Amino acid sequence: MKEAKFYKIEGEKVHCYLCPHHCKISNGQKGLCGVRKSMNEKLYSINYGQVSSINGDPIEKKPLYHFMEGSTTLSIGSFGCNLSCEFCQNYTIAKEIPKVIAMKPEEIVNLALEYQYPSISYTYNEPTIYYEYMYDIAVLAKSKGLKNIMVTNGYIEEEPLNSLLPYIDAMNIDLKSYNDFHYKKICQGSLEPVKRTILQASKCCHVEVTTLLVTNMNDQEEELIEEFSWLASVNPDIPLHLSRYFPRYNYHETATDLEFMRKIYYEAKAYLNHVYLGNVK
Repeated sequence: MKEAKFYKIEGEKVHCYLCPHHCKISNGQKGLCGVRKSMNEKLYSINYGQVSSINGDPIEKKPLYHFMEGSTTLSIGSFGCNLSCEFCQNYTIAKEIPKVIAMKPEEIVNLALEYQYPSISYTYNEPTIYYEYMYDIAVLAKSKGLKNIMVTNGYIEEEPLNSLLPYIDAMNIDLKSYNDFHYKKICQGSLEPVKRTILQASKCCHVEVTTLLVTNMNDQEEELIEEFSWLASVNPDIPLHLSRYFPRYNYHETATDLEFMRKIYYEAKAYLNHVYLGNVK
């Protein structure tokens, strides 16, 4: 546990402004993410140093196809998430408290150096929700010549993002839908903050985008074409990963139709220079 960044006291509540939810949290309670807790007029990150998953992964698994290709990255995750996607693919660490081990930032960095991994990836669950831990590791890793990679839903406020970006070398940002109604209904979030994150990050580091094509949620062709057009307006060289959905957690529609995915792939190629299909084998 560590005192959190990006909060202020408002009366008897703590106002967290790490992400766009701007939770106002009573003493002894947690924010929507489940891991930022108000205690005695301070806000604490209760998952600081708590590692649920750690592994050496091919960087392409993040997925990043145009950054340090062919390398292995030390991937770490904790628990918690600031969205509540009904189709969550990692709900056991996003919405539950899994078994964890305690690791200090220097232990993570030393492990990457020991195994000669050139980068550390903050992934598995939403890394915004272990912001302080990620930040401390990233600063130390950068000083040791390691690269830092963030695999994120992009649901973060501008100030925290700007404080972090000098230490981040690459991001894969999950753009869940190009429809704000679906963001609110299915994920309990909103679209505009994610678009803002893509815009900000693409000016400072390497960015790739993933859209999970979810049956009867974000699989409308017209909406997807709007997404492709917008991404192209940011930068047509942003790699886009169109990933196949499978029934999971609280969402039980059938898996994404493969013929539809192939059709959408060619639609995206009309706008973007690098498009990939994922989870199709």
